[in-house]
Amino acid sequence: MSPPVIALTDSPAIGLDPNPPAGTRVSEADYWAYYYEHENGYEWNDGVLEVKPVSDALTLRVYQWLLLLLQFYLETHDNAQLTALEMGFRLRLADKVVIRKPDLGVVLDSNPIPLADLDRSYKGTFDLCVEALSDSTPAEIARDTEQKRREYEAAGVREYYILHHEPRWQRFYRRNAFGRYQPIPSNDGILQSEVVPGLRFRLEDLLRQPGPSAMIEDAVYAPFVLPKWQRERAAWDRDQQAWQQDRQRLEDERRERQQAEQARQQAEQETQQAEQARQQAEAFAQRERAEKEALLAELARLRGDA
Repeated sequence: MSPPVIALTDSPAIGLDPNPPAGTRVSEADYWAYYYEHENGYEWNDGVLEVKPVSDALTLRVYQWLLLLLQFYLETHDNAQLTALEMGFRLRLADKVVIRKPDLGVVLDSNPIPLADLDRSYKGTFDLCVEALSDSTPAEIARDTEQKRREYEAAGVREYYILHHEPRWQRFYRRNAFGRYQPIPSNDGILQSEVVPGLRFRLEDLLRQPGPSAMIEDAVYAPFVLPKWQRERAAWDRDQQAWQQDRQRLEDERRERQQAEQARQQAEQETQQAEQARQQAEAFAQRERAEKEALLAELARLRGDA
């Protein structure tokens, strides 16, 4: 049975509990018709209703940070679509059929079954599934770390991430050539997805959760976090630098003009001083000549008298 194009939301038929407890057996048809979009967030496991457990606030922040990172990635690459929380998909396994609602799902544009805009469930197999682990009970831990891991592996989910605020519970799997999950190796603490090309993150950043202003300065995230904004900022920086250079050039030119004017005034002042000195020297010489002539005239007069 395939998921319906639009899940029904009518009240359950007579004899069906509108709020059944986990473990209640229902047919797949009734699940899709009455419980798929139920507020309790039911999943369906081979005829049995299961309720998705709730993660703690710290783990939710880890999930939200990774979701934000994926959103930044898709704004740059635009090569996939995201689903979250209540979008389910049907897994036909060798021994059973289950319907799961991963906390976060990625459908690449290259996936043979696209996610349509009006779909309320995904009819294919997610390329990447992410679950935020609830550790309230051992059974809840086993649900994501063991049960769903086996189901996603068998269904062909190519990568599977389990998030938690404690690194010891974090898991990152990738299917190998034999269809089996293997832990994704990290390189210097950086995990690189092969399914989502170019997506990578530091494992410690799941807890640190750096914001966009820090990520755009980080070589790990800069290639896909707000590159348009980075280009605009770089252009603005270049404009600012050019403006500063123009301003400095104008200031240098003003200073040069001021220095040239000062030099001109200094030269003019020196010329005036030289002219004054020349005039003073000429006046002095004229006085000397006049005095000498007067003296000679006086001597001549005295000699004539004698």
